[in-house]
Amino acid sequence: MSRLILIVVIAVIGIGAYYYVNQPEQTPAEKIQSAAEDASDAVGEAASAAQEAASDALNSATEQASEAASSIADQANAAAEQAGQAATDLANQASDTATDLANQATDTATDLANQAGDQVAALTGQGQELFNSWIQDGMLTAQQFDYDKMVASVQESSLTQEIKTQAIKILDDIKAAPDTVVEKIQELRNLLTQQ
Repeated sequence: MSRLILIVVIAVIGIGAYYYVNQPEQTPAEKIQSAAEDASDAVGEAASAAQEAASDALNSATEQASEAASSIADQANAAAEQAGQAATDLANQASDTATDLANQATDTATDLANQAGDQVAALTGQGQELFNSWIQDGMLTAQQFDYDKMVASVQESSLTQEIKTQAIKILDDIKAAPDTVVEKIQELRNLLTQQ
């Protein structure tokens, strides 16, 4: 709309300028009066054209907005009905799926807990057996501490890597400071038998 007004104003000013340039020579007073009249006419015509263009644009926009609003309302109603049905269906499916998943998760958690308990019991038993074998084989007595054999037996065992690393560190500490043997042996026993 602003382009139309601008085009009308430029056309009116162009026409006024054309008449002004092509008129016979006038006196300065006549020129001023004529220019003022032309400018007044041009402004009046531009204002009239702008008013008509604005009125037409307003009517057209009102009509289009009314049609668009009606169409959008119809589409919104249809979409709302579809969305309501889809939401109900999805809620039912989600509820069923959640129930199934909860049951599966409970079963899986129970199985994992049982397996973990069995594994911990097995590892605790292995650690106890390893510790007992050191005593029975004479690697660990009040007078004897066979570092090399004990480290080898830890490395060959089926204990977890974390337990192996901690056990070897305790054996290293005993080797480095034999005066801590009683304290460190208890720490080693706790590590191997209370996993």
